Amino acid sequence: MTGRIPACKLVVFTISVRILKSCFEMFIQKGLVTTVILSVSNINKAFHEVPVLQNVSFHIEDYDKAAVVGINGAGKTTLLRIIMGELPADEGIVTISKDKTIGYLSQHEAVSGENTIYEELLSVKQEILDMEQQMHTLELQMKTAVGEHLEQLMNTYASLTHSYESANGYAYKSELTGVLKGLGFMESEFHKSVSTLSGGQKTRVALGKLLLLKPNLIILDEPTNHLDLSSITWLETYLLNYKGAVILVSHDRYFLDRIANKVIEIDNTKATVFHGNYTDYAAGKEMLRAAAYNAYLKQQQEIRHQEAVIEKLKSFNREKSIKRAESREKMLNKIEVLEKPVEVRSDMHLKLEPKYPSGNDVLQVESLSKSFGALTLFTNLSFALKKGEHVAIIGDNGTGKTTILKMINELLPPDQGTIQLGTNVQIGYYDQEHHVLHPDKTLFDEISDDYPSLTNTEIRNTLAAFLFTGEDVFKTVKTLSGGERGRISLAKLMLSEANFLILDEPTNHLDIMSKEILEDALNAYTGTILYVSHDRYFINRTASRILNLNRCVLTNYLGNYDYYLEKREEQLARIDIEKNGKKMSAHTLSGAPASVGNGTENDAKNTNTDTKQKWKSQKEQAAMKRKRENNLKKCEERIETLETRNEEIETLMCAPDVCTNVARLQELNREKEENEGELEKLYVQWEALSLEE
Repeated sequence: MTGRIPACKLVVFTISVRILKSCFEMFIQKGLVTTVILSVSNINKAFHEVPVLQNVSFHIEDYDKAAVVGINGAGKTTLLRIIMGELPADEGIVTISKDKTIGYLSQHEAVSGENTIYEELLSVKQEILDMEQQMHTLELQMKTAVGEHLEQLMNTYASLTHSYESANGYAYKSELTGVLKGLGFMESEFHKSVSTLSGGQKTRVALGKLLLLKPNLIILDEPTNHLDLSSITWLETYLLNYKGAVILVSHDRYFLDRIANKVIEIDNTKATVFHGNYTDYAAGKEMLRAAAYNAYLKQQQEIRHQEAVIEKLKSFNREKSIKRAESREKMLNKIEVLEKPVEVRSDMHLKLEPKYPSGNDVLQVESLSKSFGALTLFTNLSFALKKGEHVAIIGDNGTGKTTILKMINELLPPDQGTIQLGTNVQIGYYDQEHHVLHPDKTLFDEISDDYPSLTNTEIRNTLAAFLFTGEDVFKTVKTLSGGERGRISLAKLMLSEANFLILDEPTNHLDIMSKEILEDALNAYTGTILYVSHDRYFINRTASRILNLNRCVLTNYLGNYDYYLEKREEQLARIDIEKNGKKMSAHTLSGAPASVGNGTENDAKNTNTDTKQKWKSQKEQAAMKRKRENNLKKCEERIETLETRNEEIETLMCAPDVCTNVARLQELNREKEENEGELEKLYVQWEALSLEE
């Protein structure tokens, strides 16, 4: 018996192995056990002997949603191309797990050919289409087959049906339609030829094809560039629920916040991996930077201390003290001196400040309408802007947001309605297509021609503040990238000293660092801002009010993007409740038994009663409306009084006789804080009154 395992124990051991195997498979399916899909190890890449990537290493597991971030030119796209084998690495290894598939959408990838949009996406499902055809053929053959041949056909058909079902064959049409609609295509566009589409639409079709392929790893380079807010939200949900792994290069921080669980930062040719979303990364990055800066300061302090001690020892001019000084010098020379960490966004400077203030009423738009041929963008739109407001217009592509900005700037005429600017209003316009720039001018001439009073040094300093130095200032505008054109447009905007900024997609082509600089500048700006943007993170940080243009209607939300989302959900829920209530009411009325009357007399009594009740109801509604209007007027008047008083307080606090009087300053500051508290409540009250019917 020595060395032998009893039969009962052998059975238990076999069952245990099976249980462990079953559990392991279940854990894999639920994502509790992951495997590495992609491994990037010590990648180096240089162009013309200038290093772009050095010793870059990271790995991607089954369910990772990883973001690759870094400034423009850091090497993000280069890294993706190396992973895909489109570009060779100088050194290092990229390893893709066996039997794993990768799908890649480059920044400017687009489809071509004469297929319709629907046919182009349907081509991805060719395997399912082939199985459908085989199943149809088998069905025809089974009608006439008998005996053993019929049994073989039935077995083949059963196996094929199982494969068809596993490939989602019964739902592929609805899946395809869902992807197209999610990416912003209407059903009426499904049969458009791909050759007639714009570049952005072709990129969306390419993205749809990639999503339908469902590879184990999706790699997307700036996937939100050609999507509106609704499509971006849809793509977020799709990627969050995606069964495979995802690598994203994107400057859309809100998008990254929702999706990413890992951030790979490319900075100064090095890669650092942070766990969590974009906000976690930003906090972690700041902690690392602060720690590095503190270590640098501490070392510099120690170096200065040692140098002072050495100088003191030498001054004694004695043999022992000189030897001790020399010994300390040797130790000091062996220290590996830490480099000073670069200050966050220290190289680009943007300060926006009005030359003079505008009146309190900045813009009044009344009953605005615009159509292009048979396409009606909007009718009867009205809104107003007060001094100091930062307002974002949002909505789907094609709703007319940019058209509104162009009409305010008198670049397009309205079909109907009026646009009136207030007293002393001076507009500064940032155009997403940069029509304010002249393609054949140099950057230097672009500034000097519009601002002839500036000296050469002032022009160069302005351009340097936007990272155009040396010979860069003599580049022509037409040779610049999208991001560079954005920077020169911002430079002109800064010099305009306007008190009303109108911005059309100001963050397009800007990297995250440049966006943060712009956000800080706009938040510090004391003038009025009206802008169109798809960048939700940017809207969240800079907007105090949102105008949502949807289905030709402009809806006002007194808050940032998160506030808009919260209120929109409440409104949608309220609409659903109202719809359900109306249905129930209609059902009750249609199902109610007819009342038995006593002829004309009862009918007349009922009619008189109904008329009186209707008149009474109308009277009550009119009274409520007058009360609401009076309350709204009082609220607006109180808001204006407090805002005016706060402006007076700010002016007073800067006065020479006040700014040195601590007691008076405290008194004014206390009054301003109380005003701010009351204003917060008044803003909420004003919004509630504005939304009442």
